[in-house]
Amino acid sequence: MIALVDGNNFYVSCERIFDPSLEGKPVAVLSNNDGCVISRSLECKELGIPMGTPGFQLKAAPAHSGLILKSSNYELYGDISRRVIVTLGEFTPDVEQYSIDEAFLHLHPPAGTDFAALGARIRRTILKWIGIPCGIGFAPSKTLAKIANHIGKKLPEGVFVMPEDPRPILETLPVGEVWGVGRRLGDKLALLGIRTAWQLAAAGETVLRRHFNVTLAKTALELRGIPLFEQEAPGELSKSISCSRSFGRPVTVFEELAEAVAHYTGAAAEKLRKEKQRAAGVNLYLQYYPEYEPHPQPGGVHATTVSFATPLSGTLPMLREIQPKLRGIFQPGRRYKKAGVLFFGLESEENRQTDLFADPVREAKTDRLSETMDQINRHFGRGTLFPLAEGIRRPWKMKREMLTRSFTTDWNEIPEVK
Repeated sequence: MIALVDGNNFYVSCERIFDPSLEGKPVAVLSNNDGCVISRSLECKELGIPMGTPGFQLKAAPAHSGLILKSSNYELYGDISRRVIVTLGEFTPDVEQYSIDEAFLHLHPPAGTDFAALGARIRRTILKWIGIPCGIGFAPSKTLAKIANHIGKKLPEGVFVMPEDPRPILETLPVGEVWGVGRRLGDKLALLGIRTAWQLAAAGETVLRRHFNVTLAKTALELRGIPLFEQEAPGELSKSISCSRSFGRPVTVFEELAEAVAHYTGAAAEKLRKEKQRAAGVNLYLQYYPEYEPHPQPGGVHATTVSFATPLSGTLPMLREIQPKLRGIFQPGRRYKKAGVLFFGLESEENRQTDLFADPVREAKTDRLSETMDQINRHFGRGTLFPLAEGIRRPWKMKREMLTRSFTTDWNEIPEVK
């Protein structure tokens, strides 16, 4: 049996953990640079505010004067997500995190297990230990578990167990709402007369493979209760690691771009070291706005690839390799909106090929320095120690005017009980 656990309005629920006054009020969390709505409370949905609504429209709309807006606090949300996953591990060792607010539980309970009661217990535990309300759906396959979860979140008890014969439910479900199908593919299926989830489940595998792909054929079998989407290995290493952000305002000065790239390099390198991997190189890119005066110029991207002499994991040696190449893709006079780095050619520390001509003493010192920085930042909070190349003021940082405190990841912002 597979269970899908999904946090209700996750970002909003995270905000409410440390600010109970938000309960029962319309709350919306905005995307990077306070751009658009990416999470809504139930009360916000009842106001008729759709996902993706620009934040500036809501600030100016008098009809939504009671709406409370929050900037996205990814540090807080990521840590709460980690705590939820750890809590789910109390019920089964096979926890597969699907996204920041969703996880599949691969359960092997004894015969006769009351899954509704189990779901209620999981739900109570997460709410009590973490403070996140969630919906839980049980089914024999991931695709059916997704549907069961969608139903469960709308029930007062928050739990739904897919019956042995799911046909009555699938016959009323539009095919476009099936996990992995979507509206565009749903429109194409409709041309073949496949308009409901049950019609997709009953469709011939050969027909689906011929007109679409193997994945859709697997989805059809999953709708029949045959599990085909494999469980991802929890300890599987990343094939690539990236970090990118939009700037809080247009950036035109090279030094500010260099600071941003250094900051993103440090963040991605920390992830790399956490997995005990090294990178063979990095792709750098700078995205710029279109211009209209004094003559039109299209927007675009300046990019380059930096191959390291030997695979690296330390932030400082990476920056020494990256900084000289960055000047080559900077174009004066352009207004840059975003920058990013992507490490490629990853290999684990255990299996890496060492350089015969490398200085082992210098390499060991660099590794120890990076490990020490990581330990200090884990203990005292992210950003406690960083290379000066990342800058101090960082005027290019993402705009988050309504940001709450990092209650669980920064020693200086831990809640105080008075």
